[in-house]
Amino acid sequence: MLGGFFSDYDTLWGIDGWRWVFLVNVPIGVLALAVVAKVLNVPHERQRHRVDWFGAIALAICVVPLLIVAEQGRGWGWESPRALLCYGIGAAGLVLFLLVEFLMKDAALIPLRLFRNSTFSITILGGFIVGIAMFGAISMVPLYLQVVRGYSPTKAGLLMLPLVLGIMIGSLIAGQITKLTGRYKILPVLGTFVIACGAALYAQVHYDSPLWQPLVYSAVIGFGLGGCMQTLIIAAQNAGPRSDMGVSTASATFFRQMGGTLGVAVFLTILFNLLPHKIIDAFGGVLPPGFDAGKLDQLQANTSGIAALPAQVRDPILIGFTESLHGVFYAAAGVALLACVVLLFMKEIPLQDSPTPPAQPQRAESAPDEPAVLDLDTAPDDDAETAGSEPEAWEREPLWEDDEGAARPEPAPAGTGAHAAFPESAGDAPLSGRIHREDGQPVSGAALTLIDQRGHQVSRAATDGAGAYRLSAPDQGNHVLIVSAEGHQPAAVNVAIGAEPQTADLTLLGAGELSGIVTEGPGRPLADVTVTLTDRRGEVVGAAVTGPDGAYACHGIVAGTYTLVAVAGHRRPDATTLTVPATGMLRYDIELAPTAVLSGRVRSERGPVAHAHVAVLDSGGTVVAAALTDGDGRYRIDDLPAGDYTVVGRGYPPASARVAVDGERSAHDLRLCYDGAADRS
Repeated sequence: MLGGFFSDYDTLWGIDGWRWVFLVNVPIGVLALAVVAKVLNVPHERQRHRVDWFGAIALAICVVPLLIVAEQGRGWGWESPRALLCYGIGAAGLVLFLLVEFLMKDAALIPLRLFRNSTFSITILGGFIVGIAMFGAISMVPLYLQVVRGYSPTKAGLLMLPLVLGIMIGSLIAGQITKLTGRYKILPVLGTFVIACGAALYAQVHYDSPLWQPLVYSAVIGFGLGGCMQTLIIAAQNAGPRSDMGVSTASATFFRQMGGTLGVAVFLTILFNLLPHKIIDAFGGVLPPGFDAGKLDQLQANTSGIAALPAQVRDPILIGFTESLHGVFYAAAGVALLACVVLLFMKEIPLQDSPTPPAQPQRAESAPDEPAVLDLDTAPDDDAETAGSEPEAWEREPLWEDDEGAARPEPAPAGTGAHAAFPESAGDAPLSGRIHREDGQPVSGAALTLIDQRGHQVSRAATDGAGAYRLSAPDQGNHVLIVSAEGHQPAAVNVAIGAEPQTADLTLLGAGELSGIVTEGPGRPLADVTVTLTDRRGEVVGAAVTGPDGAYACHGIVAGTYTLVAVAGHRRPDATTLTVPATGMLRYDIELAPTAVLSGRVRSERGPVAHAHVAVLDSGGTVVAAALTDGDGRYRIDDLPAGDYTVVGRGYPPASARVAVDGERSAHDLRLCYDGAADRS
């Protein structure tokens, strides 16, 4: 609305009025930045990261030419030399960007391993298509209000409020559904279907339709958008480990914006391609005298002169413009239905946080025997969409990586879901408990900080040798407990301090990494080697499969002693005991010895010997492998370590039995076998 108000002025303070549509956002952005810098205090541990400068440059080379051709393509012509040049530069930038991201791996601007997750890939694709439909449809609504209905930019902005209201209501309902049920897949599917319905309804609006029709239909479009916008971002965030939440969010937003840019360009092209034909049809197939094709082109470039035309000329133009918009809205409905179909294939991963609604804080006037409530919902009340379902794979499985660092489920930070236990109260401190590792070992020397909702510190403590702590709080109410320890991932939980003491036990996950390269012979890397890491209890705490470069990495490791095992086909397994230092970082390279295949044939003077027993003895005379020949006398023994062996082949040993023969005909069967036993019958 403010943009429309300023754009009504030809100039304001020496600046063109339309420029204020953008300039009005500057003070708002500065104010928001100041508020965030002052209020938002998110605990974090500073880490050194590589900045993907080359990826950012390559992405700019890819995107900027496409944005230019999207803005200028209608004037240049989509197949003009300049447009083709932009396409070529964009394609080259895309190839360069993919190459840089492949080389940067985890430090990439958009790590390519994220797209190995089908949920993330479909979410990004669905968000891109939703962006096409969303921005394309939204950009047509003010055109109808200003060009066809003749409203000023300010009034058109006010008449867009039903669309905004629909987005707000849809977002609130979607957030509550996600928070209470932990389900989110159905929301964007239904949302895109509602967008398609709203766009199809808007395609029924005429130039003289009652005003309530476009307002209601735009509200329907907005309601559908409300079910998609935040939910798709949540799906992208939830599809990867928490450490990638920022890049997942940025990727989802980026591709949706790119879809919007494409949608506006495509839909405007459709509109202005249909417009001349629809206007001519509205005039009965022939333009009126004095109104030739040149003036029609001028009206397309500047629609402000339509209102000044005589009614007999103006009305057919408005009819033609409205019917051109019908084609655009039908196209938007089709794109929204395509997004609906794509999102049907999205796999729903249970959200990482508990869907249980946050309990109310214990008040001072509570009954003495009523325990305080600890709130595990880490999402603020005003961001309901981030609430989730019961803890699943992300919180129960160790993080491992596949052949090129593709992350699999990562444990959630301690203090969320199953990693924070709140038993009955013990002790006289308002908050006490123990901090331990996943294997149950206590974490001594862990730093605990209790802050209020404004980010101010209210209490501090450290765990003793048994991992125990005690904290006091001057006031009751909602607080945040922050826990950090060397070699462990930090944790934060919401707690509601009441009148009664409460105990909270938390589990800290490791922040270390065990990595290395698996090779054979003179440094040749081995791919598809399974590397497994077990702790002293024999529990698997990490696993990985090496890539073409032979590299592996197991994350979430704490200091301690582990057993590392590497297994590959036709290689001798390797097992070793490792001690991870206090830093949690260790590199260990593995060399696997190859195994051989021994094969051949057993023959006698009369030809191949079937069912012969072939034994392989080592230098000490111990049988290390054995096999029986087939019908052609062939045998095969796999996975023999390199060395000198003795091969012994023999037929069935003799079998004997005592028989008594009388004057009658007698029969006696013998069974030949390699264990020396004989059956008598």
